[in-house]
Amino acid sequence: MFHVLRNRRRRYAIHHLKRADGPVDVGELATQVAAWENDVSVAAVTSRQRRRVYNALQQTHLPELDETGLVDVERRDVALTERGERLDVYLEVVPDRAVPWSQYYLALGGLGLAMIAGAWANVGPLGDVSDVGVGVVLAIALLVSAGANVYSQHAARLGRHDKPPELREG
Repeated sequence: MFHVLRNRRRRYAIHHLKRADGPVDVGELATQVAAWENDVSVAAVTSRQRRRVYNALQQTHLPELDETGLVDVERRDVALTERGERLDVYLEVVPDRAVPWSQYYLALGGLGLAMIAGAWANVGPLGDVSDVGVGVVLAIALLVSAGANVYSQHAARLGRHDKPPELREG
């Protein structure tokens, strides 16, 4: 699954299909993907840009998505399958210069362990804090972090906004 999703063009196609109410014509799909790839409106896509994406979709990407059961291709129509709808579990879109949540939680765990050790050994200001106090601080930090993670991941899902996650600012 990660092999399929590592390709930006396939992610763009899936994003567009998730936003559609039903099957999408391959030409429409190619035009939208070309618009995102070239950072232009759908109306501004040139025939050359569209043709390049169309050929790649037809020859490579749609057959692979069809083989993995993520889409159904019927002649010129492409529709997302139920399996394709559940792809979010495989995706963690991390904007440039951002820390992936997995690394963030690793750092939070290390900090928590250091705080517990510092409180246990009565080191510095942690020596003045009770074990319960350290536990409460860590529990609050974990709860706030998890809430931010849920919000971030929900907003970064494919098909959730007009543009794919990697094209949105902020």
